[in-house]
Amino acid sequence: MSKIIACRIEHCLGCRSCEMACALAHSESKDLRGAVKEHPLPQRRVMVETAGAYGLPLQCRHCEDAPCMMICPSEAIYRETDLGPVLIDADRCIGCKMCIVACPFGVIEFSPDGGVAVKCDQCIERTAAGGDPACVEACPTRALVFVDIDEYNRRKRQAAAQQLQAAEEIGER
Repeated sequence: MSKIIACRIEHCLGCRSCEMACALAHSESKDLRGAVKEHPLPQRRVMVETAGAYGLPLQCRHCEDAPCMMICPSEAIYRETDLGPVLIDADRCIGCKMCIVACPFGVIEFSPDGGVAVKCDQCIERTAAGGDPACVEACPTRALVFVDIDEYNRRKRQAAAQQLQAAEEIGER
């Protein structure tokens, strides 16, 4: 994966704006007025869970060696490219639910009619056009970010180095 949806948990309010934006982005109408009239109702692909005092949005991590993809007997779960997101071909999904069992994060669900698996696709149409996934765009505190994994790790290393430097300076006083 070249880009990931990362969460800066200390910024998450648990407001669930990401859930709503995700459901709307995957609805037929793409707007709230139309979406509430759709049957079945649009399904979110990100779930906000409580983690101590924080909310934590969870969605498919698009694992490099995706267990859901490896276990899928109909090869409905696939990648278009080696570094692309893990996707589901609804037409090939046979509803066996093996992917749900295999997912270590519990983020694969079934459609309301129970027919096919549903999970985050990183809003592939939006990202292909240069935009951010709907959940990232909707986050009012920017707790969710869509970043290049190498850049994300570089920023984390810089922050860790600054914390160590600050701790060292305090110890010298």
